[in-house]
Amino acid sequence: MSVIETRERLLETALELIWQSNYSSVGVNEICKKAGVTKGAFYHHFSSKANLFCDATSYYWQVIKKDLDSIFSPVNTPLEQLENLIQFLFNSKLSDDSIQGCPFFNVGAQIGTDDEKVIEALKNLSQTAITYNLALIKALNTGGYLDRVTDMEQQARLMYHYIHGVMSYAYVRPDVSLVKRDMPEGLYRLLGVKPEFWFTTSPTWPEAPMSIKNQA
Repeated sequence: MSVIETRERLLETALELIWQSNYSSVGVNEICKKAGVTKGAFYHHFSSKANLFCDATSYYWQVIKKDLDSIFSPVNTPLEQLENLIQFLFNSKLSDDSIQGCPFFNVGAQIGTDDEKVIEALKNLSQTAITYNLALIKALNTGGYLDRVTDMEQQARLMYHYIHGVMSYAYVRPDVSLVKRDMPEGLYRLLGVKPEFWFTTSPTWPEAPMSIKNQA
């Protein structure tokens, strides 16, 4: 493998292992073994597991950004964008019989407050997702699809909390059918979409996401 290929392999392997397990339990030795590289190669690219994780968040974001830019493209109506988002969540965080969730959101509950670089990386990732939510809310509001919005920025944060709250609860009660029933209705309610617009359109986004989960 070239230097670039080695680095990308380490990033993808770290994401895959953290997704399957959690940040705390995945060690450098396990990452190197799974990636098929030496510890020397690991430390050539990353000074620590925390450093690898921070770079992995950026790598992950660059991959899913392609999906999100397609999902929220202005060629789609605001309602289509909402339905695209729901489909993306189902495809990237669920399988037919299990809950994958988001590896980065889960890490936030596992690390200590002394991991400042990791916490900052998580904050940046979360804020970027919230920014996309805000753009969707503004589009829905401008299009006349919402009943009333008093604080769009707060609503964007609540939307983020709700999505990850549903996924976290799904680990306690891992019933994919419940998530697929509750997630869409919960988002429509939380956003305040007028009843006459509920589920009146279909997603336009392709069913097969380009997310890292499918590449790792």
